[in-house]
Amino acid sequence: MRSRLTRRGFLASGVTALGAGVAGCTERSGMTTRSTTVPGVTTTDRSSSTQSNGDSDLPDAVGGDLVAEGFTAPLAVEFFGESTLLVADQAGVVRVVTDGTLRDRPVVDVRDSMVSLSGYEERGLLGLAVHPEYPDDQRIFVRYSARPRSGMPARFSHRFVLASFEVDPDTLLADPDSERTILDFAEPQDNHNAGAIAFGPEGYLYVGVGDGGDSNDTGYGHVTDWYGDNAGGNGQDVTENVLGSVLRIDVTDTGDEPYTVPDDNPLVGRDGLDEHFAWGFRNPWGISFHEGELYAADVGQNRFEEIDHVRAGGNYGWNVREGAHCFSTDAPSSPPESCPDETADSESLIDPVIEYPHGGQPISGVAVIGGYVYAGEAIPGLAGRYVFADWQADGSLFVGTPTDETPWRTDRLSVEGSFGSMVLGFGRDPSGEIYVCTTERPQVAGSTGAVYRLTPA
Repeated sequence: MRSRLTRRGFLASGVTALGAGVAGCTERSGMTTRSTTVPGVTTTDRSSSTQSNGDSDLPDAVGGDLVAEGFTAPLAVEFFGESTLLVADQAGVVRVVTDGTLRDRPVVDVRDSMVSLSGYEERGLLGLAVHPEYPDDQRIFVRYSARPRSGMPARFSHRFVLASFEVDPDTLLADPDSERTILDFAEPQDNHNAGAIAFGPEGYLYVGVGDGGDSNDTGYGHVTDWYGDNAGGNGQDVTENVLGSVLRIDVTDTGDEPYTVPDDNPLVGRDGLDEHFAWGFRNPWGISFHEGELYAADVGQNRFEEIDHVRAGGNYGWNVREGAHCFSTDAPSSPPESCPDETADSESLIDPVIEYPHGGQPISGVAVIGGYVYAGEAIPGLAGRYVFADWQADGSLFVGTPTDETPWRTDRLSVEGSFGSMVLGFGRDPSGEIYVCTTERPQVAGSTGAVYRLTPA
């Protein structure tokens, strides 16, 4: 089935059809909770959802072995085989690390196509994925923030571009002329530009898309939605644009089309854009699979951060809710005590499996960075647990332990030795070991970025 996105424009938002910083507001407020029942999800009082380490199997600390340094802002790691790393640098290049050596010449360089970056940024090269059949299929896929072009709404910030490049397996260099644009649409604001991409177990490409940004995620570039108490927002809309969603597309055997839409996508044959897989997100910064299950980290505004277990057709609540709590576009720091648990069409709003506040608890932060479920052998105490971080990591990571009910147990994990003060992203190698992308600078500048592999303490 051919995509609707390539057949019609995004009407109300002005988004046109095909042709790292991540922190939200850091204003502090007291935690409030509500108790509701959502079909298939059990929720509890979030004030007790984060705990100190009381699990005897979970290590108190891990080590971090330096793999490579000298990056500007590394935020994703992919692999050619067991030991050759590809590192996406937000500054606009994909670098290769072979046998522990960082090569000077980039595999891919999109700096000439990107917007200019300065200081704290949520734009840039934001996503990287290797085709699962590489080297039989020699494509890698990158997501970056491209310069505006004629025909875009005058006030829009940049273009969301997802593109593929063909990489020579011998030289590990991409042919610049092989770039093929897969998605290209206008972005209204310069924030909330989540760009994580990942191939699922069925070979489809999943694409995280932020909600378009702006103050309280409403206003210019946003559309009205079903919840009249808030001033609209792209996260709760699936008909006018793809912002605030995780998309699923098929990039194999597409012929003249850049992609097709899987027939079992949840909105195929329904009202809405067929590319949607799940929606109700603010800024999904990090998506990953484990044993066929998809997890996404969604950056909150100024009260709560969340990790979502993403299912087809799921609505994860933004901007009716921030995490499992009510949100108000008029009073984001003091929202109402009650809000809907479902849409006007009786679609449930799904609670996160992990949540933490911006203050007042042992585990807190300002912007969640999505990670991976640990599937390696080097650190047995992490087996089956979801390892992630906050942007302001301060030498530690977080670990979510799956439970039968939500929220999952969450613990802090110290990292011994030299380790970047800020975490931008993660990777997982074919053996299941986890890699962490760090930096010492909140701006996209300099060369303090590094990649570490987690090891026993």
